[in-house]
Amino acid sequence: MTLDTPVAADAAEKHPVAPSPLLSAQHVSHVYQNGGLLVALHDVNLALHAGEFACLVGPSGCGKSTLLHALAGLLLPSQGTVMLGDEVVTRPRRRIGYVFQNANLMPWRTVLDNVALPLELRRVPRAEREAAAREQIALVGLAGFEGAYPAELSGGMAQRVAIARALITRPDVLLLDEPFGALDALTREQLGEELLRIWAAGETSAVLMVTHSISEAILLADRVLVMSPRPGHIDASFPVDIPRPRSLDMLHRPEAGALARAIRAAIRVGG
Repeated sequence: MTLDTPVAADAAEKHPVAPSPLLSAQHVSHVYQNGGLLVALHDVNLALHAGEFACLVGPSGCGKSTLLHALAGLLLPSQGTVMLGDEVVTRPRRRIGYVFQNANLMPWRTVLDNVALPLELRRVPRAEREAAAREQIALVGLAGFEGAYPAELSGGMAQRVAIARALITRPDVLLLDEPFGALDALTREQLGEELLRIWAAGETSAVLMVTHSISEAILLADRVLVMSPRPGHIDASFPVDIPRPRSLDMLHRPEAGALARAIRAAIRVGG
């Protein structure tokens, strides 16, 4: 992300925030029982609205990934309810896309076949799913790499493929579990810019992203949520009032610095 490059210039106009949650967690708690009891989440309440880009931060081990798994229907919480609009989420849904910390690409499949996999599992005809995959591959800036295999890709390219795969079902919500954490700083900034471009283009209505980087959260999000140490719950919510389009140099503004200090203090107090 270059210092003079505007990010998601018209995101606010394309994504007006709706009053009703698109995805919500209502009094969600979860206890792992393998080899003893581990309370991962306690009474989590969260509402993600259509048109919103939110980031979730908190100390390591506080349950951020567990919460995302519950929101995605990958995990049924011990207590509470996850709602997608007015529907209870008890299993993975096509309307919810998920990107893991690692790209998790199948090494024996090409980029095209990895991206097309969700449609293949739904028995979409080959020509249709390959056309959709090519569209998503172009969207994430990998046109020309359709025939490449994961071993031939850089880490950043692999994560682009994972994002394309998550978007191919046209989800209403995209959940990302620190997808850029293992990448170098420059690649991380570039992919953050790409993610905002995709969101602003209307490829997905709402985004919730886990990150350990407070500056990244401020640069990307409309709202930053802070989780407490385990058992995790939402301790604080900070609106990011810095206008869009945003660029890295905006992080040096006084209001960005004050917000970063407030978020950092909230994490420390929780710890």
